[in-house]
Amino acid sequence: MSWLFPRSSTHHHGNGFWFCGCAGLPLHSNVMPDNGGGGGGASLGASAQPGRAPVVLKGRSARTVDVHAHCYFQAALDLMGEEAKAVLPPVKGVPEHFLQVEQQLAARFEAMDRMGIDLQVLSINPFWYRKDRDTAQAICQIHNESLAELCAHAPRRLAAFASLPMQFPELAVEMLEAAVRRLGLKGAAIGGNVAGRDFSHAEFHPVLAKAQELGVMLFIHPQSTPELAARFKGNGWLSNVIGNPLDTTIALQKLIFEGVFDRFPELKVLGAHGGGFLGSYAPRMDRSCFVSPQNCDPAIVLKKRPTEYIRQIYFDALVFTGEALRHLAAEVGSSQIMIGTDHPIPWEEHPVTHVMNTPELSDDDRLAILGENAIRVLGLHP
Repeated sequence: MSWLFPRSSTHHHGNGFWFCGCAGLPLHSNVMPDNGGGGGGASLGASAQPGRAPVVLKGRSARTVDVHAHCYFQAALDLMGEEAKAVLPPVKGVPEHFLQVEQQLAARFEAMDRMGIDLQVLSINPFWYRKDRDTAQAICQIHNESLAELCAHAPRRLAAFASLPMQFPELAVEMLEAAVRRLGLKGAAIGGNVAGRDFSHAEFHPVLAKAQELGVMLFIHPQSTPELAARFKGNGWLSNVIGNPLDTTIALQKLIFEGVFDRFPELKVLGAHGGGFLGSYAPRMDRSCFVSPQNCDPAIVLKKRPTEYIRQIYFDALVFTGEALRHLAAEVGSSQIMIGTDHPIPWEEHPVTHVMNTPELSDDDRLAILGENAIRVLGLHP
């Protein structure tokens, strides 16, 4: 088995990482060129390539893909008016979100190289779900066209999920089709709900149907759980560390229990942050309607046990520890997990090491999580 080591100052293997066998001898000393020499190896344009050593497992160079990375575009924020100041999160990494500045794009590639990431799939957390139709459409149009422009600029480094005005489902259907067919985006990033309305409701089914028809991913990224805002107040930023995973958990369980995955069996859904709490406590779902049948709708008869549906959902690996990743893989299967970092917010700064240092994973599991799953499911360039 190959293993990952930080670059040592006593070994000249270029920027990024180098790989050794158990005896400590380099497996690969050939380093990808840094496209211009020195300083992190980032360059702009379609020829931009990772300025680091390749990840090698079982004699194969893994293409590493981060499916959970963010950006912003100032032109879209400007359309929010006075509400714009509430959009940017109170976190480290906010300036690095703005990728239309050439210097920031170069810095993004350098950061990806440091993390060992070949390609990021960009997305923008929804902040426009309460806006009127014209404003929401304009914001999403700016996003989708700007994302497509970035991806065309560096297709080996960037792909993207579209933004959709989900509060207007018929418009969201039109914009999803245009984003995929005309702009080449890989699906769409959506919230956990729309102003408290879950995506399991029939009004959103046309969007889910279009995503299934196009064969593209819907990436569910939470927006906290505002119903609990009063209880979240206090130390620890609980609106994020509890509210975000909880929002995703509710969204995914609603899709399961309301029969959405039976209605749309080929629908591709990706849950951020390891799918929230779902992977950690899913088996309780299998007992709910047995314990309390009066709280279950007799008109909804699922074709499978609730826990079986989680093996058709996709999850990012943003779960922080090897034990958490091992358990997630045991529950959902390594074929369902992809790297996710939340970059440029520094939740996970060593995503490759996170996967490599989980000893229960096989090399095939690692190759799948590092990039093969994302390449297959999203239709990315290998």
